[in-house]
Amino acid sequence: MNNKKNTRPNYYLSILKMRCPRCRKGKMFTDNNPYKKLTLKHIFDMHGNCPVCGQQYDMEPGFWYGTGYVSYALAVAISTSTFVAWWVLIGISTEDNRIFGWLIFNALALVILQPWMMRLSRVIYMRFFVSYDEDYERTSPKAFE
Repeated sequence: MNNKKNTRPNYYLSILKMRCPRCRKGKMFTDNNPYKKLTLKHIFDMHGNCPVCGQQYDMEPGFWYGTGYVSYALAVAISTSTFVAWWVLIGISTEDNRIFGWLIFNALALVILQPWMMRLSRVIYMRFFVSYDEDYERTSPKAFE
């Protein structure tokens, strides 16, 4: 019989749901939807610690500056996949302006996806430093600073 409580949460699903890297259950952000408040001032509103396992999120001053590299990699991956999809579905030719159609589409996609990519880059970046702990209930979180 499969006990749902003792199963290990899926790695990739916990990234997409933006969960804590240590327990993969606690929410990292106070609000799940980055588009909810149109002022975009609250994109990075995070809990100080994980509500489930107590893992500290803001590890040291300037910790989140490294997320720029992750966000850049996500933007390159999205641009590459939209280029390949555009090439397969519509085609790219030097004899007309279809390439400019892709450039406009890609720019709009990146602008619309930017709040989500910024949050996702924080989740991915934190996983470089904090790994999953099956015994998170019995052990204390990793201390930083």
